[in-house]
Amino acid sequence: MKSTDLRPIGIFDSGIGGTSILREVQLLLPQEETIYLSDSANAPYGQKSVKAINELSIKNTAFLLEQNCKLIVVACNTATTNAIKHLRAQYPIPFIGIEPAIKPAALKSRNKHIGILATKGTLNSSLFATTASQLEEDIIIIEQIGEGLVELIEHGQLHSKQMTALLKKHLAPFQKHQVDELVLGCTHYPYLIPQIQAILGPNVHIIDSGAAVAKQTKMVLEQHKLLNTSNTQAQHWAYSNKDAELLEQFIAKKTTTQVSFKNF
Repeated sequence: MKSTDLRPIGIFDSGIGGTSILREVQLLLPQEETIYLSDSANAPYGQKSVKAINELSIKNTAFLLEQNCKLIVVACNTATTNAIKHLRAQYPIPFIGIEPAIKPAALKSRNKHIGILATKGTLNSSLFATTASQLEEDIIIIEQIGEGLVELIEHGQLHSKQMTALLKKHLAPFQKHQVDELVLGCTHYPYLIPQIQAILGPNVHIIDSGAAVAKQTKMVLEQHKLLNTSNTQAQHWAYSNKDAELLEQFIAKKTTTQVSFKNF
């Protein structure tokens, strides 16, 4: 008889952005139970110190471990690039991180100009610097901090006039340098893809790493023999420490799976 692990997959983010990762995980692994943790009270992480990011990541991890999670997806670029090394050293379970997909962008780019829209915490991290340094010398990276974008999304202002103005401002450098590949370096940003595409036009390819993260999650579960191979209906839970109603709205956009919402 095939072994099965019924414990849930834990996923945390600084807010609702990681629901874009949650959706991909649920699509690829429908039999797996999930627990999503939204630390919206402390969003955004991108402007915080490395020490603060590490402390929040440890707090989130401890909460998910209390819920008996078998694997944790750090569904936040800033937390991954600043804290995942420490989390892996401190806890025995597997961690899946989210890194800006600049390597695939560099390979796909026709004119060797790639853009990355990310938080300050991600762009300033040593992990991002290391990854960027490994690209071919002829690749030009245009970096842009998406200041204010997460805050607007967390306040439910996805399609506001403020959002439109902010996007036009942040995307201008990519237009100036004629990038043909744009990497989204924050899990909140996939919700902005239609607006970003409308501003940059059809010739710019936007890279969202959600599907790749789900595939990595499945592979690690298989490697560690942690897959849920039962035929029981999966249950899902979502926790928020600020605006559970907003979280519920975003999860409804990304999944038809029934989710139980709680505060933590």
